Amino acid sequence: MERHVLELLLAGDDKASVTALATLRGGATYWVADRAQPAGWHAGVFSRRLQRMRMYGLEPLGLERAVRLVREHGRPVRTGLIDSADRTWTTLLFLNEDGSALVACAGWALPLLVVDPPPEERASRR
Repeated sequence: MERHVLELLLAGDDKASVTALATLRGGATYWVADRAQPAGWHAGVFSRRLQRMRMYGLEPLGLERAVRLVREHGRPVRTGLIDSADRTWTTLLFLNEDGSALVACAGWALPLLVVDPPPEERASRR
C-alpha cells in the first residue's frame, strides 16, 4: 500500500486516527498485511491484549473502541502497523478485506529500551 493511500484512509477525526496520520506524516515506517483474517479472531486477541496492558497500568489510545468496531464489522480484516520514526509510538490498523477502508485503529507508546553501549565504548569508560 502506498503512503498517500494510507494517509487518505486515516482521515477520521477520532484521536487514534489523527495521531496515526501525524505519525505517518512525520516519517514513520508502516506495514499492511497482504491478506485478511477473521474479525472475531482479531477482536479476541486484542481484547486480551487490552486486558493485559491495563493490568500493567497502560491505557492504549483507542484500543477498546477498535476491538468493538472490529467485532461489529464482523467480516475479515487486514492489519497494519505504523511505527514512529523515533520508535516511541506504534499504531495498529484494522482495514477492511480489500484494504480500501479503515475499520479502526489504536495506538500506544513503546517502552524505551536501554541498550548496552558497544564493547569498545565500554572499554573506553574504564
